[in-house]
Parts: sequence; C-alpha cells; structure tokens
Amino acid sequence: MSSTLRARNTSSKPPKSNPTSSPDSNLTPSSPREHEATPDADEQISHIPSPLDILRILLTMLLLSATCSYFITSDSLLWGYRPAWTRPARIRAWLRGPLHLPPQTLSLYNGTNPSLPIYLALNSSIYDVTASPHLYGPGGPYHMFAGRDATRAFVTGCFEPAGLVGDLRGVEEMFLPLPEPSDEGGVEEVKLTKAEVKKRRERERREARNKVREAVKGWEGLFDGGKGGRYFWVGRVDRGIGVGWEEGWGERRGLCEQALEGRRRRGVGGHGGDGDGRGGGRIRRAEDVGG
Repeated sequence: MSSTLRARNTSSKPPKSNPTSSPDSNLTPSSPREHEATPDADEQISHIPSPLDILRILLTMLLLSATCSYFITSDSLLWGYRPAWTRPARIRAWLRGPLHLPPQTLSLYNGTNPSLPIYLALNSSIYDVTASPHLYGPGGPYHMFAGRDATRAFVTGCFEPAGLVGDLRGVEEMFLPLPEPSDEGGVEEVKLTKAEVKKRRERERREARNKVREAVKGWEGLFDGGKGGRYFWVGRVDRGIGVGWEEGWGERRGLCEQALEGRRRRGVGGHGGDGDGRGGGRIRRAEDVGG
C-alpha cells in the first residue's frame, strides 16, 4: 500500500526544468512597477504649448475683452479708449498726404460748408479741428479762427480783425517791460552807460521773442495731437517766397489794449503766459472747459 502511494506521489510531481534547456530561463519575474507603461518622448513634448496655441489663447482673450467692453460701454471695443490712429479722419489725412493751401483756399474750410472739414492755421501749419464744431464751427465762440492763420490772436488775445492774422511782428513788445525814467534821461541813467542800456534792451527783446515762440509752441502742442488726438496736423499754408517773421505781411500792426495791459515795470510780474508757455489765457481756459 505504501509503495503504491509513493509511486503516485512521485508521478504527480512536475518534472524539473533544465536551466539550459530554454533561452528564456534567465528571465526573472518583473515587479509591478516595471509593468507600468512609461510615456513616450513624443507624448511628453506634446504637453508644451506651441506658439500657435499661445496665439489662439491671446486672440480668445482679446475677443472676450472686446465683447465685454462693447456690452458694458455700448459703443467701444477698448473700454472707452480710442487711439488717435483709429480715427477715420486721421487715417484719411494720412493716406492723402500733407496739404499745401494758399490763404484763399484755406478760407473755404471755415465750417460753413458741411461737406468740408474745419481747418485753422497756426504759425503756417494747418490743423484739422472738425472734432469741435461747437467751438470752431458757425456760431461757436472761436469760429473767427477757422479758415485762417490767426497766430497773432492766439498769442495776444486780440480778436479784432487786425489781430486775426499770422503776423507776429511786434508781438514781443507785450513781453517787454515798460520804459523806466532812466530810459528817458532820468536820475537812474547815471548808473548805466549808453552801451549798457543798449545791451540790456537787446537782451530783453531776445527774451521777449523767446516768450512769443514758447506761446506759439504751447498752442501747437494743443492742436497737434491734443484733445486725445481729435485735432491733428494736415499741412502747411502756402504763402509764397520770402514770407517770415519780419516780412511779407504789409504794414506793421500795433498791439491791442488788452495785450498792452499786461506790461509791467522791470522786476514786476506781467505777461509771460499762463504757466504753460501760452499767451491768450482766455482762449486756453475755454478750450480746457469746452473742448
């Protein structure tokens, strides 16, 4: 009986494998971690956003911002900001190129013809002020500046017809001090020689002319891209040859009473603009309030 059981047990045992019988005999069972799939190199690279993806994200954000801006403001895609280069009138002027208008042609652009823009000139430069018809159009407080070069009036504040010209000759006198008793042979004449008095007068006139130039430059800053880009330069007034500060304007003009009122004695504050290099303070204040 026992021999029979031993024979059965022996026959039931699996046969021992020969290590050299198979090429796969050296393989050992791998761990569960080794069976996990490792990502390929292409899969890892695909997670890095491409420039095209970044561009799509930015365009989507811009589109969402513009949509929200339009629904909130009802009329703007940029939250109320309107760059000067986006204004149609400015784009048309850029495409057309600079104008060269004689004074007679410039006078047609005074706002009386609705089909034409409103131009004014300052120091022979022409500016488009169509954006403010309530100021420069018919019935506006500064309609007299439209269609002409009225640089003299901008500096002096003299709005009479004689002052609505581009002639700047003699305007510097509003910035000169009033004559001293010494200038007329008074007691103080002894303190300065004639050469010193002459040199002082020349220096004062140079300084006065610089103040006129600063006043004109201040106004040019307003009209050349001022008011948020609504005003802009479009060309030049064609006056012909030989026209400048000192010539080409005919008879010399005097200053109006308002311009002369600001003159003071030496050492006493008088004319000198409104702190920003401009004369004609009444015009400046009205522009700031009603522009």
